[in-house]
Amino acid sequence: MPLKINNLKFTINLKHISVLCIALLVVNVMSAQDITEEGEKKEIVKKVDSVVLQKANMPLHEIIEEKEKKEAVGKIDSVIPQKAKKVDGVAAVVGDYIILDSDVPREKEQIIAAGGSVEGVTDCQLLGKLLENKLYAHHAIQDSIQVSDAEVRQEVEYTIQQFLQQKPDIDELVKFYKQEDEQGLRDYIFEIIKSNKLSNKMQAKIVEEIEVTPEEVRTFFDKIPEDELPFFGTELKVAQIVAKPKVSEEEKQKVIDRLKQFKADVVENGASFRSKVVLYGEDPGMKQSGYIYTLNRKKPKMVKEFRQVAFSLQEGEVSDPFETEYGYHIIYCEKIRGQEYDVSHILLFPKVSSEAINEAKERLEKIRKRIVDGDISFADAAKASSDEKETRGDGGQLINPRTQDYNFDLTKMGPEQYAQIQNLKDNEVSQILTEQDRKGNVSFKIMRVTDRIDEHKASYARDYLKIKELALKEKQIKAIEKWQEEKILDTYIKISGKFRDCEFSGNWLKK
Repeated sequence: MPLKINNLKFTINLKHISVLCIALLVVNVMSAQDITEEGEKKEIVKKVDSVVLQKANMPLHEIIEEKEKKEAVGKIDSVIPQKAKKVDGVAAVVGDYIILDSDVPREKEQIIAAGGSVEGVTDCQLLGKLLENKLYAHHAIQDSIQVSDAEVRQEVEYTIQQFLQQKPDIDELVKFYKQEDEQGLRDYIFEIIKSNKLSNKMQAKIVEEIEVTPEEVRTFFDKIPEDELPFFGTELKVAQIVAKPKVSEEEKQKVIDRLKQFKADVVENGASFRSKVVLYGEDPGMKQSGYIYTLNRKKPKMVKEFRQVAFSLQEGEVSDPFETEYGYHIIYCEKIRGQEYDVSHILLFPKVSSEAINEAKERLEKIRKRIVDGDISFADAAKASSDEKETRGDGGQLINPRTQDYNFDLTKMGPEQYAQIQNLKDNEVSQILTEQDRKGNVSFKIMRVTDRIDEHKASYARDYLKIKELALKEKQIKAIEKWQEEKILDTYIKISGKFRDCEFSGNWLKK
């Protein structure tokens, strides 16, 4: 199925859609005429505005219809921005959403701006994607699927910051997206992100309970012709042992004392917490989120220790310093809205001494020598000595985050990881490798490659998990297609103008 791409939405009263074009035409082209009708017709004329008065020579029932059309335009005017109404035509309506003519080329511009290719993509196909997105978003609302405005605002801020890295001038960005000002740009991006989230949640709901049985996997595999079986790239398993420099207790206490000073300055002296976050905080996500994280009690976000402290605070309260795996924090609770907490925090990382760095490297060199000399196996050394708790229990074996198994496809590995293992022979232990995390902390590791499988045609026994994944995707696609076919028939959909000549993959024209 094509990805569902979203754009600007407007809510509209559906029963008045059919008279939109006629009413707009009445507003623009009719000339003034004198009112001469008498009796009941004259009484009705008094109730309609000057536009309808101009058509007073029409029969009574047509005047009543004209009045209703004008009322429809008034309702649409209250939803559609004036500029959009004057400049844009309506390309399509899906449920409570309008797609403007300008949304189609704008969609193409967004794909290009994001680094995608639109070669060979027609306007009809772009509109088809927009139609799908609006269909999902419309029914997400009908099914009471919720999207937090606070969460959307955080993403708006992050998106704008990402844009500004490419186009530092905000005015240039506003012009690029054809908005009137910065607030218009933010509103525009807000609608895009919210519609996209609604669409994604609706699709997830459609397929959330879909599973495949071993019998379905076998049936899926057996129906693939021999000459169409997929090829899987070279795969292997990777294990590693990590040595991390230890932070001294003195350095930890320095960070804790500094955070206590920040809290005292805010609580006792009325200093600005946000200013301290901006000046001293070491969490890059703070700036990207507009210096506010929105936490929801029912939807876990952030590590457990952070949530526990945040949810224990009252509005305006600042926590004591506490530790997580990321460093040391203090949290300020800015706003509580039922289950949602708007919080800010200052994160500080304890600094590691050069002596501790040298000690970690020497420790790992001794471990490597013992493995190479045959005194201990790689797996046993990892269990006994690795500082990476996520892999230590599995003898250092890395888990593929995409497939959740131990196998890595060389063609899909990240460039950094690929560079570290590409020249390793099976069961060979690498030299000491140096890494630096996002906090700037240095660590060291050794790696080993095992169970290499060269590129091969799909085998049911060897590649069961991959085949199962393909079978599940096919079943999900069919479920989405069926849902879409049914909802298209049950939803008000209107395609206008040149787009009525499109040949869509879905039955959007309801032929």
